[in-house]
Amino acid sequence: MSVAQGYRPGRTLPLRVEIVRQLKRRRTMVMFGLLLALPWILVIAFQFGPQQPTGSTPGIRISDLATASGLNFAAFTLSVSANFLLVVAVALFCGDTVASEANWSSLRYLLAAPVPRDRLLRQKLVVALGFSATAVIAVPLMALLAGTVAFGWADITVPGTGETIAALDVLPRFGIVIGYALASQLVVAALAFLISTATDSPLGAVGGAVGLWIVSTILQAVEALGTLREFLPTFWNTAWMDAIAPVIDWGGMAKGASISVTYAALLLALAFRRFRRKDVVS
Repeated sequence: MSVAQGYRPGRTLPLRVEIVRQLKRRRTMVMFGLLLALPWILVIAFQFGPQQPTGSTPGIRISDLATASGLNFAAFTLSVSANFLLVVAVALFCGDTVASEANWSSLRYLLAAPVPRDRLLRQKLVVALGFSATAVIAVPLMALLAGTVAFGWADITVPGTGETIAALDVLPRFGIVIGYALASQLVVAALAFLISTATDSPLGAVGGAVGLWIVSTILQAVEALGTLREFLPTFWNTAWMDAIAPVIDWGGMAKGASISVTYAALLLALAFRRFRRKDVVS
């Protein structure tokens, strides 16, 4: 079979083209607007909410310590957003990729360009993961800014123990926290991407990934499952808190990251295998 002169598969669908296309999507702007506004909304909620009575003993839950410092507020914001809002954001960016093209009937034209199937998936996955990573990183950074403005820059108070760690000592650990949060969301990204290759409904891909994540969260609360719960992708979702303990405990984070990466690799491999055989004409 002859190939058109000058055609190079490696130059089809450049990343910059896909990035610009996704940036122009209204859902991208709305989602980032919501994520960046969340820390400021929480600040307002704490400012106008009921204050702790004078003379009462402060609690040591992460929510009780949210107003202790900007670092505490950033940790609290990540804890309340990681289990749902960030899951929705990652599922949206990764689940809306291939499914939206199929829904618009533009997928067949992209492949007829011709863009190799593996390259099309790879380019879309790279861009989707890039937007997802930006979302996960943006929330704690904006929360740190909002918390510092509202509650000041001070040493962090460790939830559970009430011990304090110098702010400058714990600040580098937030890199570990964000890195682990990124690893935890890989399962959501891979699951949404897999469903996106199997449907022409973007909402179905996003909802399917979020729904399965919620099911996993419910199952991890069933103590009758015993050690089987440790193999659920949501079981180690809060292991990042071990990074802001007086002594860092790597055990939970290592297990959680390995499970998340393993699940993500299997799901992505299945997505590529399925898409190679997908009938995009019907």
